[in-house]
Amino acid sequence: MDIYAISFWIYMGVMSVLVGGTLKKFLASHIRAMPSLVAWLGATLLVERLCTLCMPAVLALAVICATCWLYSLWASPPPVLPVESKAVLITGCDTGFGHATAKHLDALGFQVFATVLNANSEGAKHLRSNCSSRLTTLQVDITQPQQVQQALIDIKAKLGMKGLWALINNAGVCVNFGDAELSLMSNYRGCMEVNFFGTLAITQAFLPLLRQNKGRILTISSPSGEQPFPCLASYGASKAALNLLNNTLRHELEPWGVKVSTILPSAFKTGQSSNTEYWEKQYQHLLQNLNPNLLEEYGEEYVLETKELFQRYAQAANDDLSPVVNTIVEALLSPQPRPHYYAGPGVGLMYFIHSYFPTRISDKFLQKLFLKKKVLPRALRKQNNLSLINDNNNDSSNNNHIIKMN
Repeated sequence: MDIYAISFWIYMGVMSVLVGGTLKKFLASHIRAMPSLVAWLGATLLVERLCTLCMPAVLALAVICATCWLYSLWASPPPVLPVESKAVLITGCDTGFGHATAKHLDALGFQVFATVLNANSEGAKHLRSNCSSRLTTLQVDITQPQQVQQALIDIKAKLGMKGLWALINNAGVCVNFGDAELSLMSNYRGCMEVNFFGTLAITQAFLPLLRQNKGRILTISSPSGEQPFPCLASYGASKAALNLLNNTLRHELEPWGVKVSTILPSAFKTGQSSNTEYWEKQYQHLLQNLNPNLLEEYGEEYVLETKELFQRYAQAANDDLSPVVNTIVEALLSPQPRPHYYAGPGVGLMYFIHSYFPTRISDKFLQKLFLKKKVLPRALRKQNNLSLINDNNNDSSNNNHIIKMN
């Protein structure tokens, strides 16, 4: 094998390492933090040009650099903080992310305070019977100030002089489905009361304990708070307010040493999402309380399709909650947690399209990804039928005119 063939294969190896590293960084990194990705792409192009122009001179340097980079990337795991003596408060632990996170953090050795809406729920009983004595369940409705203050008193008594390492804001509700115009005002208020005001109340209450420990706040939010998901206006609006609150707290609490992160999961089966009776109840409640004129314009069949699409989407969601739980652990123990974490398959791609593609393409992607509606509102169907009839009549008139002329 001559020197040129050897050089070619070394060249291909070096380029594969660099391109592979670029892709790895892209897939693993925060999708909005593009400078690192741009830097790796620039380095790849630079090495490619150097190798093309003067390959023999840079071969040794390229191989050494690639080897050092691979070693630093894979040989040394990212540093993590110790778990010992760290106390965390998690809201909404009856089911879903909160329940799974409470169990996992307890197994890792954290002192866990898990709030539940119902102290006698199956989830609460499961935590008490299957977790260690380090875990404490507290019955807290985060929309009730008295219960929040009582939880603060109880936790202070348990901690003594020790502060709180982390507050994990997980409690939330999605009490609607349907177009923004069809969503009841009570749904908008219900989502805001729990997802925004409730989270704000418990965050304000426990901030002194978090500042004492230079701890951190992790909030489970939703991509619907940043992107216009169809038929999620009331839920998305509450999460948008929550996202802005988190970003503001991140700036304001930096001098205190408190880190604030927002976790944005993809679709998972949590809470009532896969409960058929829940969706049927929501559907009937909407029909009974919707303005009759509005229901006539949209049609019951339009609302029914929306309910069926939500049910289908929820049933197809991922029931493995580990991506979110593992992300929470990463944010808890990282020396420098990121402002935003994307947890679950597909969410990074969704944010990339939302951030860097034209709005029309991003909107189409969301419609295809979330709800593929086929039924038009009744009033629009009537208009389309009327237009079709008028077009047919015009065609007939033109044909008659042609016949007469002949």
